Amino acid sequence: MFRLAHLSDIHLGPLPDVTVRQLASKRITGYVNWQRNRKNVLDDAVLNALTKDINAIHPSHIALTGDMVNLALDAEIEVARLWLQEFGGSEAVSLVPGNHDAYVPGAFDKICVSWGKYMAGDGEKGPLSRKSFPYLRVRENVAFIGATSARASAPFMASGYFREDQAERMAVLLERARERGLFRVVMIHHPPVHGAAPAHKRLFGIARFQRTIKEHGAELVLHGHTHLSTVHWIEGPNGRVPVVGVAAAGESIGEGKPLSQYNLFDIEGEPGRWSIRMTRRGLSRNTRTISEQSNFMLSGTNGNNAGQPVKVQPKSTLSV
Repeated sequence: MFRLAHLSDIHLGPLPDVTVRQLASKRITGYVNWQRNRKNVLDDAVLNALTKDINAIHPSHIALTGDMVNLALDAEIEVARLWLQEFGGSEAVSLVPGNHDAYVPGAFDKICVSWGKYMAGDGEKGPLSRKSFPYLRVRENVAFIGATSARASAPFMASGYFREDQAERMAVLLERARERGLFRVVMIHHPPVHGAAPAHKRLFGIARFQRTIKEHGAELVLHGHTHLSTVHWIEGPNGRVPVVGVAAAGESIGEGKPLSQYNLFDIEGEPGRWSIRMTRRGLSRNTRTISEQSNFMLSGTNGNNAGQPVKVQPKSTLSV
């Protein structure tokens, strides 16, 4: 059995000191949003407890679907690099960037340098760039295909982009992984589903992404961005493919959003007969502990009897 942990939208805080010059950009809107909203709902203690809970479970691999930082300041990028090390190194973690990681022009290049070993495909050498995505990493019998939707956008916008060049490369990687009989996990920050995010936060290229999956297949798609715990379905060549989102990792209050969570996927089987059990673990509002919240079967890619909750008892808890 391969056990995959999925978390997203870390938004590491608190913000470092910010100069007036640094705020002379889109960062001013993000800074105001942090001061008015996010600093009140994102809690480092919750994130630390979630991190410890993941490490105690010892997953086979960890998938991170972006928004490690808030304003893409140099100091934030360095803190995120150090935080990533808590999971044991780049062999244990695969990362794709989010819109906050590429918040302003030039930030994407900086994260490629700082976090590059977590976003490099197997055997890839040399500096990373936007053309390095999607990447392919193989761990046991699971292929991780990491696409990027992250791009600096205008103030008050948080859009993502999936363009034709990425679609062409992703098609090649999906076929390569299929030929090897691998379970294929596609990672992207913005949800590739119509209506899953407001217009100013949407992914441009949803139809292109879905067409690529419909033609070439995948077993699981993971995303972040919405700070919501969701399961959608899109068409694959042999049935439906689950598209799974997750709550923000540090969410402590949950004003209209679910509290801090991460997903666990237990993957078993072989091509055409994959079995996926999904467990959500997260912060309990009443007990302030990290515990098992729900348990679902995502029965391969055909969607039959999939997504039906199974009653569970929390197997362990970790106090915040």
